[in-house]
Amino acid sequence: MSLAELRPLLGWCLLLNFAILALWFAAFVLLHDAMYRLHGKLFAISRETFDAIHYAGMAAFKIGIILLNIAPYLAISLAG
Repeated sequence: MSLAELRPLLGWCLLLNFAILALWFAAFVLLHDAMYRLHGKLFAISRETFDAIHYAGMAAFKIGIILLNIAPYLAISLAG
């Protein structure tokens, strides 16, 4: 796969990953209580722990997007 083919692929991956992150955030904000009830039945965790796990997960996912999508996309754009 050449750099010319890789650039659009990374662009679409970037959009898809940000859409997943936005969906996760929207679900967390709008359906917080329902999500907590569902996970509270499966795992014995407090609301604070539940919130911390989701915020940490979203932060790790965003860092992954930056390192694995944005940085290579910019490097290919600047090199090409």
